Amino acid sequence: MTILIKILQFVMSLSILVIIHEFGHFTLAKLFKTRVEKFYLFFDPWFSLFKLKRGETEYGIGWLPLGGYVKISGMIDESMDKEQMKLPPQPWEFRSKPSWQRLLIMTGGVIFNFILAMLIFIFVLFAWGETYLPTANVKYGIVTDSVGYAIGLRNGDKIISVDNQHVENFLELTSDIVLNNRKTIQVERDGVPLNIEIPSEYIPKMLKGKGQIDTRIPFGPYIVDSFGKKSPAKAAGLLLNDQIIGLNDKKFTYYDEFQKYLLENKEKPLTINVLRKGVSLNVNVTPDSLGMLGIGRSVALGQIFELKTIKYGFLQSIPAGIDKGFKTISDYLKQFKLIFSKHTKAYQSLGGFITIGNIFPGVWDWQRFWNLTAFLSIILAVMNILPIPALDGGHVLFLLFEVVTGRKPSDKFLEYAQIVGMVILLALLLYANGNDVLRLLRK
Repeated sequence: MTILIKILQFVMSLSILVIIHEFGHFTLAKLFKTRVEKFYLFFDPWFSLFKLKRGETEYGIGWLPLGGYVKISGMIDESMDKEQMKLPPQPWEFRSKPSWQRLLIMTGGVIFNFILAMLIFIFVLFAWGETYLPTANVKYGIVTDSVGYAIGLRNGDKIISVDNQHVENFLELTSDIVLNNRKTIQVERDGVPLNIEIPSEYIPKMLKGKGQIDTRIPFGPYIVDSFGKKSPAKAAGLLLNDQIIGLNDKKFTYYDEFQKYLLENKEKPLTINVLRKGVSLNVNVTPDSLGMLGIGRSVALGQIFELKTIKYGFLQSIPAGIDKGFKTISDYLKQFKLIFSKHTKAYQSLGGFITIGNIFPGVWDWQRFWNLTAFLSIILAVMNILPIPALDGGHVLFLLFEVVTGRKPSDKFLEYAQIVGMVILLALLLYANGNDVLRLLRK
Protein backbone atom coordinates (compact mmCIF):
# COMPACT_ATOMS: atom_id res chain seq x y z
CA MET A 1 0.00 0.00 0.00
CA THR A 2 2.89 2.37 0.81
CA ILE A 3 4.41 1.90 -2.65
CA LEU A 4 1.00 2.37 -4.30
CA ILE A 5 0.45 5.68 -2.46
CA LYS A 6 3.90 6.89 -3.52
CA ILE A 7 3.18 5.96 -7.16
CA LEU A 8 -0.23 7.66 -7.12
CA GLN A 9 1.24 10.87 -5.70
CA PHE A 10 4.10 10.83 -8.20
CA VAL A 11 1.79 10.28 -11.21
CA MET A 12 -0.69 12.91 -9.99
CA SER A 13 2.08 15.47 -9.40
CA LEU A 14 3.72 14.71 -12.75
CA SER A 15 0.40 15.03 -14.56
CA ILE A 16 -0.30 18.43 -13.01
CA LEU A 17 3.16 19.71 -13.90
CA VAL A 18 3.08 18.44 -17.48
CA ILE A 19 -0.39 19.86 -18.14
CA ILE A 20 0.57 23.27 -16.74
CA HIS A 21 3.85 23.30 -18.68
CA GLU A 22 2.21 22.42 -21.99
CA PHE A 23 -0.66 24.81 -21.24
CA GLY A 24 1.97 27.57 -21.08
CA HIS A 25 3.08 26.81 -24.64
CA PHE A 26 -0.54 26.38 -25.73
CA THR A 27 -1.66 29.73 -24.23
CA LEU A 28 1.16 31.76 -25.77
CA ALA A 29 0.67 30.04 -29.13
CA LYS A 30 -3.04 30.86 -29.11
CA LEU A 31 -2.28 34.43 -28.01
CA PHE A 32 -0.22 34.93 -31.17
CA LYS A 33 -2.75 33.11 -33.36
CA THR A 34 -0.51 30.08 -33.93
CA ARG A 35 -2.23 26.79 -34.67
CA VAL A 36 -1.83 24.00 -32.09
CA GLU A 37 -2.54 20.61 -33.64
CA LYS A 38 -2.13 18.43 -30.53
CA PHE A 39 -2.15 18.84 -26.74
CA TYR A 40 -1.10 15.61 -25.01
CA LEU A 41 -0.46 14.47 -21.47
CA PHE A 42 2.26 11.80 -21.86
CA PHE A 43 3.57 10.62 -25.21
CA ASP A 44 1.52 8.61 -27.69
CA PRO A 45 3.80 6.66 -30.08
CA TRP A 46 1.66 4.35 -32.22
CA PHE A 47 -1.51 4.86 -30.16
CA SER A 48 -3.13 6.95 -27.44
CA LEU A 49 -5.24 5.98 -24.42
CA PHE A 50 -7.69 8.79 -25.04
CA LYS A 51 -8.16 11.55 -27.61
CA LEU A 52 -10.75 14.17 -28.39
CA LYS A 53 -10.81 16.72 -31.24
CA ARG A 54 -12.02 20.22 -30.39
CA GLY A 55 -11.66 22.83 -33.12
CA GLU A 56 -8.21 22.62 -34.67
CA THR A 57 -6.64 20.86 -31.66
CA GLU A 58 -6.62 17.18 -30.70
CA TYR A 59 -6.47 16.67 -26.93
CA GLY A 60 -5.33 13.32 -25.61
CA ILE A 61 -3.55 11.12 -23.09
CA GLY A 62 -0.63 8.97 -24.23
CA TRP A 63 0.57 5.70 -22.76
CA LEU A 64 4.25 6.63 -22.25
CA PRO A 65 4.55 8.70 -19.03
CA LEU A 66 7.75 10.56 -19.86
CA GLY A 67 6.21 14.02 -20.09
CA GLY A 68 3.84 15.54 -22.62
CA TYR A 69 3.77 17.84 -25.62
CA VAL A 70 1.89 20.30 -27.74
CA LYS A 71 2.38 19.99 -31.50
CA ILE A 72 2.55 23.47 -32.94
CA SER A 73 2.12 23.89 -36.69
CA GLY A 74 5.26 24.79 -38.63
CA MET A 75 7.71 23.85 -35.90
CA ILE A 76 10.41 21.16 -35.79
CA ASP A 77 9.83 19.33 -32.53
CA GLU A 78 9.82 15.78 -31.13
CA SER A 79 7.14 14.78 -33.68
CA MET A 80 9.79 15.26 -36.44
CA ASP A 81 7.04 16.14 -38.96
CA LYS A 82 9.29 16.77 -41.97
CA GLU A 83 6.47 16.67 -44.53
CA GLN A 84 4.78 19.73 -43.11
CA MET A 85 8.05 21.66 -43.23
CA LYS A 86 8.40 20.97 -46.97
CA LEU A 87 5.22 22.96 -47.69
CA PRO A 88 5.17 26.75 -48.06
CA PRO A 89 4.86 28.60 -44.71
CA GLN A 90 1.30 29.52 -43.69
CA PRO A 91 0.30 32.60 -41.63
CA TRP A 92 -0.87 30.42 -38.71
CA GLU A 93 2.39 28.51 -38.47
CA PHE A 94 5.11 28.93 -35.85
CA ARG A 95 7.81 29.55 -38.48
CA SER A 96 5.82 32.48 -39.89
CA LYS A 97 5.74 34.38 -36.60
CA PRO A 98 8.24 37.09 -35.58
CA SER A 99 11.20 35.78 -33.58
CA TRP A 100 10.09 37.53 -30.36
CA GLN A 101 6.70 35.79 -30.53
CA ARG A 102 8.35 32.41 -31.13
CA LEU A 103 10.65 33.09 -28.19
CA LEU A 104 7.70 33.76 -25.87
CA ILE A 105 5.85 30.66 -27.12
CA MET A 106 8.90 28.49 -26.36
CA THR A 107 9.40 29.96 -22.87
CA GLY A 108 5.69 29.72 -22.04
CA GLY A 109 6.01 26.30 -20.37
CA VAL A 110 8.90 27.37 -18.15
CA ILE A 111 7.15 30.61 -17.19
CA PHE A 112 3.95 28.76 -16.25
CA ASN A 113 5.92 26.23 -14.16
CA PHE A 114 7.57 29.04 -12.20
CA ILE A 115 4.22 30.77 -11.70
CA LEU A 116 2.64 27.48 -10.58
CA ALA A 117 5.37 26.96 -7.96
CA MET A 118 4.82 30.47 -6.56
CA LEU A 119 1.04 29.98 -6.42
CA ILE A 120 1.39 26.63 -4.65
CA PHE A 121 3.76 28.08 -2.04
CA ILE A 122 1.32 30.95 -1.45
CA PHE A 123 -1.57 28.51 -1.06
CA VAL A 124 0.38 26.17 1.27
CA LEU A 125 1.53 29.00 3.54
CA PHE A 126 -2.01 30.40 3.71
CA ALA A 127 -3.62 27.00 4.37
CA TRP A 128 -1.10 25.42 6.75
CA GLY A 129 1.44 28.05 7.68
CA GLU A 130 5.06 27.03 8.17
CA THR A 131 6.23 24.70 10.92
CA TYR A 132 9.89 24.06 11.59
CA LEU A 133 12.37 23.05 14.30
CA PRO A 134 14.40 26.06 15.48
CA THR A 135 18.09 25.24 15.87
CA ALA A 136 17.96 26.74 19.36
CA ASN A 137 15.35 24.14 20.38
CA VAL A 138 17.55 21.12 19.59
CA LYS A 139 18.04 20.71 23.33
CA TYR A 140 19.82 17.34 23.31
CA GLY A 141 22.36 18.41 20.72
CA ILE A 142 23.21 16.61 17.50
CA VAL A 143 24.09 13.09 16.47
CA THR A 144 26.45 12.26 13.61
CA ASP A 145 28.45 9.34 12.21
CA SER A 146 32.15 8.48 11.82
CA VAL A 147 32.53 11.02 8.99
CA GLY A 148 31.18 13.77 11.24
CA TYR A 149 33.46 12.57 14.04
CA ALA A 150 36.44 12.76 11.69
CA ILE A 151 36.02 16.53 11.23
CA GLY A 152 35.60 17.06 14.98
CA LEU A 153 31.86 16.88 15.64
CA ARG A 154 30.61 14.84 18.59
CA ASN A 155 27.22 13.48 19.58
CA GLY A 156 25.62 15.96 21.96
CA ASP A 157 27.23 19.05 20.40
CA LYS A 158 24.82 21.98 20.20
CA ILE A 159 24.99 23.98 16.97
CA ILE A 160 25.44 27.70 17.51
CA SER A 161 26.09 28.92 13.97
CA VAL A 162 27.66 28.07 10.60
CA ASP A 163 30.37 30.45 9.38
CA ASN A 164 29.25 32.53 12.39
CA GLN A 165 25.80 32.91 10.80
CA HIS A 166 22.73 31.66 12.65
CA VAL A 167 20.68 28.98 10.89
CA GLU A 168 17.12 29.36 12.16
CA ASN A 169 15.67 26.11 10.76
CA PHE A 170 17.69 23.11 11.99
CA LEU A 171 16.44 20.90 9.15
CA GLU A 172 18.07 23.31 6.66
CA LEU A 173 21.46 23.02 8.36
CA THR A 174 22.93 20.27 6.15
CA SER A 175 21.73 21.86 2.90
CA ASP A 176 23.10 25.23 4.03
CA ILE A 177 26.56 23.70 4.57
CA VAL A 178 26.52 21.94 1.19
CA LEU A 179 24.93 24.60 -1.01
CA ASN A 180 26.78 27.59 0.44
CA ASN A 181 30.15 25.84 0.77
CA ARG A 182 30.47 26.67 4.44
CA LYS A 183 33.92 26.56 6.04
CA THR A 184 33.24 26.36 9.78
CA ILE A 185 30.65 25.17 12.30
CA GLN A 186 30.41 26.78 15.73
CA VAL A 187 29.22 24.41 18.48
CA GLU A 188 28.82 24.31 22.24
CA ARG A 189 30.23 21.19 23.92
CA ASP A 190 29.78 20.75 27.68
CA GLY A 191 29.20 24.50 27.98
CA VAL A 192 32.37 25.39 26.03
CA PRO A 193 32.16 27.07 22.59
CA LEU A 194 34.25 25.40 19.86
CA ASN A 195 35.00 26.16 16.21
CA ILE A 196 34.94 23.14 13.87
CA GLU A 197 36.60 23.57 10.47
CA ILE A 198 34.89 21.90 7.50
CA PRO A 199 37.48 20.27 5.19
CA SER A 200 36.83 20.29 1.45
CA GLU A 201 36.44 16.49 1.29
CA TYR A 202 33.51 16.63 3.75
CA ILE A 203 31.01 18.04 1.22
CA PRO A 204 31.24 15.14 -1.30
CA LYS A 205 30.72 12.70 1.57
CA MET A 206 27.64 14.61 2.74
CA LEU A 207 26.21 14.39 -0.78
CA LYS A 208 26.51 10.61 -0.49
CA GLY A 209 24.52 10.62 2.77
CA LYS A 210 27.48 10.44 5.14
CA GLY A 211 28.43 12.91 7.85
CA GLN A 212 24.82 13.98 8.28
CA ILE A 213 23.95 16.20 11.25
CA ASP A 214 20.72 15.01 12.88
CA THR A 215 18.85 15.67 16.10
CA ARG A 216 19.84 13.62 19.13
CA ILE A 217 16.80 12.05 20.73
CA PRO A 218 16.21 10.33 24.09
CA PHE A 219 16.18 6.53 24.19
CA GLY A 220 12.90 6.07 26.00
CA PRO A 221 10.13 5.34 25.95
CA TYR A 222 11.00 2.84 23.20
CA ILE A 223 7.72 1.20 22.15
CA VAL A 224 8.06 -1.34 19.34
CA ASP A 225 5.52 -0.50 16.61
CA SER A 226 6.93 -2.30 13.56
CA PHE A 227 9.20 -5.10 12.41
CA GLY A 228 11.45 -5.35 9.36
CA LYS A 229 11.14 -8.10 6.76
CA LYS A 230 14.05 -9.90 8.43
CA SER A 231 13.77 -9.23 12.14
CA PRO A 232 15.96 -11.12 14.64
CA ALA A 233 13.93 -9.54 17.46
CA LYS A 234 10.60 -10.76 16.07
CA ALA A 235 12.03 -14.24 15.50
CA ALA A 236 13.24 -14.23 19.13
CA GLY A 237 9.74 -13.48 20.46
CA LEU A 238 9.53 -9.69 20.75
CA LEU A 239 5.97 -8.39 20.20
CA LEU A 240 4.40 -5.17 19.00
CA ASN A 241 3.85 -2.65 21.82
CA ASP A 242 6.67 -4.17 23.88
CA GLN A 243 8.71 -1.45 25.60
CA ILE A 244 12.48 -1.91 25.44
CA ILE A 245 14.12 -0.61 28.61
CA GLY A 246 17.69 -1.87 28.12
CA LEU A 247 20.15 -4.39 26.72
CA ASN A 248 21.98 -6.83 28.98
CA ASP A 249 20.60 -4.81 31.94
CA LYS A 250 22.38 -1.73 30.58
CA LYS A 251 20.30 1.48 30.53
CA PHE A 252 20.56 4.16 27.83
CA THR A 253 19.92 7.88 27.97
CA TYR A 254 19.99 8.52 24.23
CA TYR A 255 18.94 6.43 21.23
CA ASP A 256 22.38 6.73 19.55
CA GLU A 257 23.93 5.04 22.62
CA PHE A 258 21.54 2.12 22.10
CA GLN A 259 22.53 1.92 18.41
CA LYS A 260 26.24 2.05 19.26
CA TYR A 261 25.90 -0.79 21.79
CA LEU A 262 24.10 -2.94 19.23
CA LEU A 263 26.81 -2.29 16.62
CA GLU A 264 29.54 -3.20 19.11
CA ASN A 265 27.70 -6.48 19.81
CA LYS A 266 26.65 -7.41 16.27
CA GLU A 267 26.24 -11.15 15.73
CA LYS A 268 26.71 -11.70 19.47
CA PRO A 269 23.94 -13.11 21.73
CA LEU A 270 22.48 -10.49 24.05
CA THR A 271 19.40 -9.97 26.19
CA ILE A 272 16.71 -7.39 25.49
CA ASN A 273 15.15 -6.11 28.71
CA VAL A 274 11.44 -5.60 28.01
CA LEU A 275 8.28 -4.35 29.69
CA ARG A 276 5.22 -6.21 28.37
CA LYS A 277 1.90 -5.04 29.79
CA GLY A 278 3.71 -3.86 32.91
CA VAL A 279 5.60 -7.13 33.40
CA SER A 280 9.41 -7.23 33.14
CA LEU A 281 10.92 -10.00 31.04
CA ASN A 282 14.03 -10.79 29.04
CA VAL A 283 14.27 -11.83 25.38
CA ASN A 284 17.45 -13.46 24.10
CA VAL A 285 18.44 -12.31 20.60
CA THR A 286 21.44 -12.02 18.27
CA PRO A 287 21.72 -8.78 16.24
CA ASP A 288 22.48 -9.22 12.54
CA SER A 289 25.77 -8.40 10.80
CA LEU A 290 24.87 -4.70 10.76
CA GLY A 291 24.00 -4.62 14.45
CA MET A 292 20.27 -4.41 13.70
CA LEU A 293 17.34 -6.02 15.49
CA GLY A 294 14.79 -5.37 12.73
CA ILE A 295 12.48 -3.26 14.89
CA GLY A 296 11.14 0.25 14.59
CA ARG A 297 9.29 2.96 16.45
CA SER A 298 7.55 6.10 15.24
CA VAL A 299 8.55 9.28 17.00
CA ALA A 300 7.42 12.67 15.67
CA LEU A 301 9.73 15.66 16.16
CA GLY A 302 6.85 17.51 17.81
CA GLN A 303 6.73 14.87 20.57
CA ILE A 304 10.32 15.60 21.55
CA PHE A 305 11.08 19.19 20.59
CA GLU A 306 9.20 22.47 20.67
CA LEU A 307 8.43 23.32 17.06
CA LYS A 308 7.67 26.82 15.80
CA THR A 309 4.68 27.56 13.58
CA ILE A 310 4.21 30.78 11.62
CA LYS A 311 0.66 31.49 10.43
CA TYR A 312 -0.02 33.71 7.43
CA GLY A 313 -3.07 35.71 6.46
CA PHE A 314 -3.96 35.72 2.76
CA LEU A 315 -2.18 39.01 2.00
CA GLN A 316 0.84 37.96 4.09
CA SER A 317 1.08 34.63 2.29
CA ILE A 318 1.59 36.27 -1.13
CA PRO A 319 5.02 37.89 -0.54
CA ALA A 320 6.04 34.99 1.75
CA GLY A 321 5.15 32.43 -0.93
CA ILE A 322 6.99 34.40 -3.64
CA ASP A 323 10.06 34.70 -1.39
CA LYS A 324 9.97 30.96 -0.73
CA GLY A 325 9.68 30.32 -4.45
CA PHE A 326 12.73 32.42 -5.31
CA LYS A 327 14.72 30.87 -2.45
CA THR A 328 13.82 27.39 -3.74
CA ILE A 329 14.92 28.37 -7.25
CA SER A 330 18.21 29.74 -5.90
CA ASP A 331 18.87 26.60 -3.81
CA TYR A 332 18.09 24.31 -6.74
CA LEU A 333 20.45 26.22 -9.04
CA LYS A 334 23.16 25.77 -6.42
CA GLN A 335 22.38 22.04 -6.30
CA PHE A 336 22.47 21.90 -10.07
CA LYS A 337 25.89 23.57 -10.08
CA LEU A 338 27.23 20.78 -7.83
CA ILE A 339 26.39 18.18 -10.50
CA PHE A 340 29.12 19.57 -12.78
CA SER A 341 31.72 19.83 -10.02
CA LYS A 342 34.61 17.34 -10.23
CA HIS A 343 35.22 17.91 -6.54
CA THR A 344 31.76 16.94 -5.28
CA LYS A 345 31.01 14.26 -7.93
CA ALA A 346 27.32 14.93 -7.31
CA TYR A 347 26.51 13.41 -10.71
CA GLN A 348 26.99 10.01 -9.06
CA SER A 349 23.91 10.74 -6.93
CA LEU A 350 21.62 11.53 -9.88
CA GLY A 351 18.39 9.56 -9.73
CA GLY A 352 15.48 8.79 -12.02
CA PHE A 353 11.84 7.94 -11.52
CA ILE A 354 12.44 5.73 -8.47
CA THR A 355 14.38 8.49 -6.69
CA ILE A 356 11.71 11.08 -7.49
CA GLY A 357 8.89 8.75 -6.48
CA ASN A 358 10.57 8.00 -3.16
CA ILE A 359 10.58 11.64 -2.07
CA PHE A 360 6.80 11.35 -1.66
CA PRO A 361 5.64 10.02 1.74
CA GLY A 362 4.11 6.56 2.16
CA VAL A 363 0.94 8.15 3.54
CA TRP A 364 -1.17 10.79 1.82
CA ASP A 365 -0.18 14.19 3.16
CA TRP A 366 -1.65 17.06 1.15
CA GLN A 367 0.67 19.70 2.60
CA ARG A 368 3.76 17.72 1.71
CA PHE A 369 2.29 16.71 -1.65
CA TRP A 370 1.81 20.33 -2.71
CA ASN A 371 5.21 21.41 -1.39
CA LEU A 372 6.89 18.62 -3.36
CA THR A 373 4.82 19.46 -6.46
CA ALA A 374 5.98 23.08 -6.23
CA PHE A 375 9.59 21.93 -5.89
CA LEU A 376 9.26 19.56 -8.86
CA SER A 377 7.66 22.37 -10.88
CA ILE A 378 10.81 24.41 -10.36
CA ILE A 379 13.00 21.44 -11.31
CA LEU A 380 10.95 20.93 -14.50
CA ALA A 381 11.29 24.61 -15.39
CA VAL A 382 15.05 24.70 -14.81
CA MET A 383 15.65 21.44 -16.67
CA ASN A 384 13.57 22.57 -19.64
CA ILE A 385 15.39 25.85 -20.03
CA LEU A 386 18.77 24.11 -20.39
CA PRO A 387 20.28 24.88 -23.83
CA ILE A 388 19.91 21.32 -25.08
CA PRO A 389 18.22 20.70 -28.45
CA ALA A 390 14.82 18.96 -28.00
CA LEU A 391 14.27 20.94 -24.80
CA ASP A 392 12.66 24.38 -24.67
CA GLY A 393 16.08 25.84 -23.89
CA GLY A 394 17.46 24.46 -27.14
CA HIS A 395 14.76 26.20 -29.17
CA VAL A 396 15.35 29.38 -27.16
CA LEU A 397 19.10 29.19 -27.88
CA PHE A 398 18.52 29.04 -31.63
CA LEU A 399 15.94 31.84 -31.45
CA LEU A 400 18.36 34.06 -29.53
CA PHE A 401 20.96 33.34 -32.21
CA GLU A 402 18.43 34.46 -34.82
CA VAL A 403 17.55 37.62 -32.88
CA VAL A 404 21.22 38.60 -32.43
CA THR A 405 22.52 37.69 -35.91
CA GLY A 406 19.38 38.15 -37.98
CA ARG A 407 20.04 34.72 -39.52
CA LYS A 408 17.61 31.86 -39.02
CA PRO A 409 19.09 28.33 -38.71
CA SER A 410 18.06 26.09 -41.59
CA ASP A 411 15.30 23.51 -41.14
CA LYS A 412 17.81 20.74 -41.88
CA PHE A 413 20.11 22.00 -39.11
CA LEU A 414 17.17 22.15 -36.67
CA GLU A 415 16.20 18.57 -37.61
CA TYR A 416 19.69 17.27 -36.88
CA ALA A 417 19.90 19.31 -33.68
CA GLN A 418 16.57 17.83 -32.55
CA ILE A 419 17.87 14.30 -33.11
CA VAL A 420 21.11 15.04 -31.23
CA GLY A 421 19.14 16.54 -28.35
CA MET A 422 16.85 13.52 -28.14
CA VAL A 423 19.89 11.21 -28.00
CA ILE A 424 21.41 13.30 -25.18
CA LEU A 425 18.15 13.25 -23.22
CA LEU A 426 17.77 9.50 -23.70
CA ALA A 427 21.35 8.99 -22.44
CA LEU A 428 20.66 11.14 -19.38
CA LEU A 429 17.42 9.26 -18.75
CA LEU A 430 19.19 5.90 -18.95
CA TYR A 431 22.03 7.12 -16.71
CA ALA A 432 19.74 8.51 -13.99
CA ASN A 433 17.44 5.48 -13.93
CA GLY A 434 20.45 3.17 -14.17
CA ASN A 435 21.71 4.75 -10.94
CA ASP A 436 18.35 3.91 -9.35
CA VAL A 437 18.64 0.27 -10.40
CA LEU A 438 22.22 -0.01 -9.14
CA ARG A 439 21.22 1.44 -5.77
CA LEU A 440 18.43 -1.13 -5.50
CA LEU A 441 20.80 -3.97 -6.34
CA ARG A 442 23.27 -2.85 -3.70
CA LYS A 443 20.65 -2.98 -0.95
